Amino acid sequence: MAPRSVQWPPYVRVAPWLLTVGGLVWNALDPTDYWGDPMLAAAAVLAGALLVLGDTVAVGAANALGILVLSARDGSLGTRAGFLELGNTVFAALLGIAVNRVVARHGRRLERVRSVAEAAQRAVLPEPPARVGRLSVAACYRAAQDEALIGGDAYALQVTPYGVRGLIADVRGKGLHAVGAVSVLLGAFREGSHRLPDLVALADALEDSLLRESERMSEELRLEGFITALLVEFPPGEESVRTLDCGHPGPYLLGPYPPGGAAPRVRRLDAADPGLPLGMGGLGVARPLPEGRPFPAGCTLLLVTDGVTEARDAAGEFYDPVLGLAPLGPFTGPGEVLDALVADVERWTGGPRDDDMAVLAITRRAEPGADSRR
Repeated sequence: MAPRSVQWPPYVRVAPWLLTVGGLVWNALDPTDYWGDPMLAAAAVLAGALLVLGDTVAVGAANALGILVLSARDGSLGTRAGFLELGNTVFAALLGIAVNRVVARHGRRLERVRSVAEAAQRAVLPEPPARVGRLSVAACYRAAQDEALIGGDAYALQVTPYGVRGLIADVRGKGLHAVGAVSVLLGAFREGSHRLPDLVALADALEDSLLRESERMSEELRLEGFITALLVEFPPGEESVRTLDCGHPGPYLLGPYPPGGAAPRVRRLDAADPGLPLGMGGLGVARPLPEGRPFPAGCTLLLVTDGVTEARDAAGEFYDPVLGLAPLGPFTGPGEVLDALVADVERWTGGPRDDDMAVLAITRRAEPGADSRR
C-alpha cells in the first residue's frame, strides 16, 4: 500500500504542523494558562489520521519538545504543573500514533478489498488482444463512478470461424444492475460469436440471453432496461467490415490517409436502419440486415458509447468526434487514435463526466511489404 501521505494535497499534509506551530506560539504568548494545548492535541490526532507513522511521531515529538522548552523558560519544569503539561502532550502524541495504526490497518484491508474488486471487474471486461491477424486493436474504459473500473458500458473482440467480430454496448442505468447486465451480455457474445453464422442471429441470441436474465429482476428494471449495441464483423480475406446497429451511435471511420501526411478524413457511418436496442424485441419490430462497407488497409474504425457523443462543454454543446479528431492526425495506429480522442473529450468537458465512456479502436494494417501507412 502506498503511503497515505502522498494521497493528500500538500496543504492537508502541512495542517498538523501549522497547528503545532500555532499551539506553541500561543503557549509562548500566554505562559500562565497555555491556551494553545488544544491545538497541540489536535495536531497530534490529525497527524495520525492523515500522515504516515514517521511524520506522526515527528509531530508528537515536536509538540513534546516545544512544551519542554516552554516549561524550562517559564520555570515550571520539574514541578507538578510542568509534569502534568508534559504528560498531556505525550498522551496526545500516543493517541495520534494509535489513530495512525488503526487507520493504516483499515487502509490495508481496504486495499485488499479493492484489489479483489479490480480483479473481478477485469475478469468481466478484459482487455482485447492488441493484434488479431491484420487488425491492430486498442480499447479504453473510463467509468463515471469514482473507484470503478467498469460500469454500464462494454466492449469485446472475438476471433470466430466467420471472421473477427466486435461488440460495443451501453446498458441503461448504472450500478450493480448495469455491471450484471454487462456480464450476461459479454458471456452471450463470446459464446454466440463462435456458433452463429451471421450478425442478425447473434443479435437475437444476445436478446434471448438478456430476456432470460431479466426474469430475475424487478418489474421496474425489466420494463425500463435495454441495451444499445453495435456489432461489427471483419470477414476473413476481405478488406471490408459489416455492421449491425441496435440503437447505438454509429462508428467512425478514419482514413484512408491523403498523400503528403495530412490528417485523415473522419466520418460517421450511420446505419440506414439503426434498429431497436437489445431488450426491446417484444415490440415485434424486425431486426435490420447488416450493412457492409469497405475497410482498406490504413483505416481505423472507432466504436464509442454515448459517453463520448453526449459529452458536453461548459456551454452545453455536445462533443463531435468528426470535428474533434479531424485536425489531430495523422495517427500511426489505434492506440494513438484512442489517446487523442480521450484527451480531446476530457479537454472538451473540462471536468467530471456524467456517463461512462468506452472506446474500441481497430486499425487494418497493410500486408507485409506493402507500401501503405499503418
